[in-house]
Amino acid sequence: MSAFLQLAFALSVILLAAKVAGYLSTRLGQPSVLGELLVGLLLGPSVIDLTHLAFVTDTHLGEIVAELGELGVLLLMFLAGLELNLGELAKNSRVSGLSGTLGVLMPVGLGLAFGELTGLDTSHAMFLGLTLGATSVSISAQVLIEMKKLRSRVGLGLLGAAVFDDILVILLLSTYLALQSGGSGLGEVLLVLGRMILYLGLAVALGLWVLPWLVRKTAQLPIGQGVVTLAVVVAMVYGITAEVVGGMAAITGAFVAGLMFARTPEKHEIEAGLRSLAYSFFVPVFFVSIGLAVDLGELQWSALWTTLAIVLIAMLGKILGAGLGARWGRFSWRESLQLGIGMVSRGEVGLIVAKVGLDQGLLSADLFSAIVGMVLVTTLVTPPLLRLAFAEPKKRTPPVPISESEVG
Repeated sequence: MSAFLQLAFALSVILLAAKVAGYLSTRLGQPSVLGELLVGLLLGPSVIDLTHLAFVTDTHLGEIVAELGELGVLLLMFLAGLELNLGELAKNSRVSGLSGTLGVLMPVGLGLAFGELTGLDTSHAMFLGLTLGATSVSISAQVLIEMKKLRSRVGLGLLGAAVFDDILVILLLSTYLALQSGGSGLGEVLLVLGRMILYLGLAVALGLWVLPWLVRKTAQLPIGQGVVTLAVVVAMVYGITAEVVGGMAAITGAFVAGLMFARTPEKHEIEAGLRSLAYSFFVPVFFVSIGLAVDLGELQWSALWTTLAIVLIAMLGKILGAGLGARWGRFSWRESLQLGIGMVSRGEVGLIVAKVGLDQGLLSADLFSAIVGMVLVTTLVTPPLLRLAFAEPKKRTPPVPISESEVG
């Protein structure tokens, strides 16, 4: 079987399994994304190991599937931005700033304290805290889209908080690595901050003044789906430049691109075209690929209690930190809990930060294994917890009074 046919086979299995699992998940009252994540574990090296079956000879098949999944998360975050507008997001900037900041500082502080208490030196304990500070809201964004809550106060606050979270984690990580390398840290931090400001300034300026003109001109051209194609290209370019220029996550760039396109008259045409493309192919591949990247057999079960402790710290740190920030920003207690839960998932961002620590010798193999377990658990529990947090309490119907004639 050729490499192409092997890829076609793997994608056929992934897409069919994702949709079946998503359907079963919704029948059980859970978001479809939970089923897609779980079936990824089933198809991954933990059970079936789809990309390493006996007849699969292409050693790059797993990498190709993972990269297609990365395109999926870019499109997902672009669509999330497309549903919002800058004015709505700006109204929740106070909540976003407080939740994003406290949602990083709380788990970082708890992780540092846990590392110190378990005998780690300060440098290793600090990096453990940094890995717990990261957040990936792609899972939460999908759940909120399914529940039609993305444009609620909680949804707007959550996505804004994720941007602040991304910026703060990168600043802290850059400062820490600069200090570890023997530098003063200040110059590196200012450089990182300057790159972020430069990127965001250019991205917003181009989105406000150049993009509408470009969309209008493209719409006038006699080419099929020209505006949708332009949106895909811009989403990828914003994602690329977010990492290369701004030093930020690519999903943040795609989200900003969606916000910019949301201002154009062609918004609905773009959304219709991209939604079909994303949810029929790329987004299911992304959610399944998360499970494909995890091998439960490699988890160090000897460090089970460490893993459970890190999972607890990771969840409480985000719920308390981001939740208290939202409450400080005048959200209700329930809204604050919903936002805090939405920040729990670490996803691919947590794995990226942990991998940096492993490569730099700042995390041991056992601790890295515990963090992988934490990423897996927080990713899986976020969809059902969010669904539960948004569930409307059942109204109790008052008992019907019995008349005297009925008694007699």
